Amino acid sequence: MSEHTPAAEAQMALASELEDFAQQIADQVESFLLALQAMARGEAPGGAAISLLLLEVSQVLLAGGRLGVHADFTPAEQYEPDAGPDPDLDAMRLRLAVLLEPVDVYAEVFDPYVDPPEIVTSLLSDDLASIAAALAHGLRHYRAGRVSEALWWWQFSYVSSWGAEASGVLRALQSIVAHDRLDAEFESEQDQVAAADEMLDATDGQFHTAQP
Repeated sequence: MSEHTPAAEAQMALASELEDFAQQIADQVESFLLALQAMARGEAPGGAAISLLLLEVSQVLLAGGRLGVHADFTPAEQYEPDAGPDPDLDAMRLRLAVLLEPVDVYAEVFDPYVDPPEIVTSLLSDDLASIAAALAHGLRHYRAGRVSEALWWWQFSYVSSWGAEASGVLRALQSIVAHDRLDAEFESEQDQVAAADEMLDATDGQFHTAQP
């Protein structure tokens, strides 16, 4: 019976840890994508959609944070293998735009370290679709058995795109909740605050009972 050297055993343990880590990230990615599709189909209308989005975006940002602090992943191949055609998310984006119409447009600081700061406007529906596209791309690599490629892509796209988009979406959703809970009123935001309150009042208590 052959015996593994300490170096070989350490390498096998590292590979096993990466497999487990990749599985955990893939599970969170899939949960986010399934929840987003369900909301786009109208399975969580009004305030329920806001509460579930708050939970799901928070969860996927946790996955992103774990990717962001990890040492750089190296893909197995020099050039990215073909993951197949990107999914057409236009229909989902449009349905989310209708669902979130009262609060879809939001403003944020583009880069907090630029002086003076630049305020930009975005759409929750656009950003959610963009996040989903990036995550789904890595998930296709993972399901094809290209674990290192999936991890590299998720980490790279988190740093370059979907991390910032998800952070902006989370701040917007948290603001909706804050306005509803604290009954905050800002003259320049009266219409949007009222719309947010109306959405949330329709399902009062969902924030306590919704599951990720």
